[in-house]
Amino acid sequence: MIAEQQHRDFVAGTMRSSAWHFEALEIVRGLDLADWAVGAGFVRNAVWDRLHGFAAMTPLNDIDVLYFDAADLSIEKDMQIEEALFAADPGRPWSVHNQARMHVRNNDRAYRSTADAISFWLETATGVAVRLDHADDLTVIAPFGLADLIAMRSRPTEAGTIRPDQYCERMIAKDWPGTWPQVTVLGAD
Repeated sequence: MIAEQQHRDFVAGTMRSSAWHFEALEIVRGLDLADWAVGAGFVRNAVWDRLHGFAAMTPLNDIDVLYFDAADLSIEKDMQIEEALFAADPGRPWSVHNQARMHVRNNDRAYRSTADAISFWLETATGVAVRLDHADDLTVIAPFGLADLIAMRSRPTEAGTIRPDQYCERMIAKDWPGTWPQVTVLGAD
């Protein structure tokens, strides 16, 4: 329990220590989205960069903005949110997805929340997100815990073991050890 709290503090501290990351969280917070968080590579890359002692941030393909709104499942709403984010900061690679409809694409049961949706992601190290409240407190959402992220290893989640081909394809395409040499990828044989 103590280690998990230390891991949460480390992730939160990583987000706070990066003006770029913290500002992105402030921008998303300003939209007052339902059950929102920013996750995946946004958090993973920052943590692994810090653990590797990188002076420069590893570029992100996208900033995964998650929210959960079962009342409006339209893709148009995602696009409106993305437009608002690009208007606030056009230099960031925003990507918005309502988790209330993502179960259809992934052929899962309906998700109940953003945290529940994350629990269906394929690998442990990416299954983490953060949210900034109006008091500037950070919540770390990590349905698989943070031990793998902090240990710089990726392994398949239950969803990853159900879809091993997708997990393996993703690990090959990402080639994380090529960027972060201390990262170990398990289960992608």
